Order: sequence, then C-alpha cells, then structure tokens
Amino acid sequence: MKRVTGLGGVFFKANDPEALYRWYEEHLGIKRDESSGVMFPWRKDEDPTQRGFTVWSIFKRDTKYFEPSQQPFMLNYCVDNLNEVLAALRAEGVAVDDKVEECEYGRFGWLTDPEGNRIELWEPPASTQP
Repeated sequence: MKRVTGLGGVFFKANDPEALYRWYEEHLGIKRDESSGVMFPWRKDEDPTQRGFTVWSIFKRDTKYFEPSQQPFMLNYCVDNLNEVLAALRAEGVAVDDKVEECEYGRFGWLTDPEGNRIELWEPPASTQP
C-alpha cells in the first residue's frame, strides 16, 4: 500500500496573518489568491496532463484548526486512499482522529505524531492526485 505521495500543504500561525501575507508578497513574491492561501501548482512526472497543487496558508495565532496540537504549524500530506491509510495507521497504534471531512477539494483526515504535531492527510479529487 502506498502511503504519502507528496506534500499537500504547509500551514502556520501568525499574530497578524494579513500583514504577513503582504510581507511575503512584497519580499518573496508569494501572492495569495482569493482563497485562504497560496496554491503552488505542479504536474505529475509520469503524466504531465495531471495537475496538482501544494497549499501554503497562514492562520491566526488563536486558530483551533491545529488542535489538539499546540505547535505553530501543521503539515498536510497527500495520499491516494485516505480510508486505507487511516485504517493501517490505527492498526499500528497511531493516534488517528475519528473525524474525516469531505468537500470539493477532496477528503481529509488527521493524526498526531509522537511529538504532538498535528498532521493532515489529504486525498485529492481524482483529477488532481499527485
């Protein structure tokens, strides 16, 4: 079974996300789109007709989205089959959240590593699988 297939996103906290987005745009050229973050597009090596993206997003310092982790960041990893990966992780004794969410961007599940870091797993829609 294939587990992680790529980096889906990098999320971190800031005291003033709007100001920090402006700083990153001004100094590094990272421009946010209409969504809540930046989408870095890419194509699959084995099939360049298939596209994907890596999300880069800044959250307010007091966000609850990363909980129960108290870390200022969260990584998102792409997977091909979320249910299969979550079941395997549970069988291995990994702390996996019972919640799974589904939306137009795909399916999401969460786990916590031994250091208390929250990890988001993302099964993108079939058209954007990495």
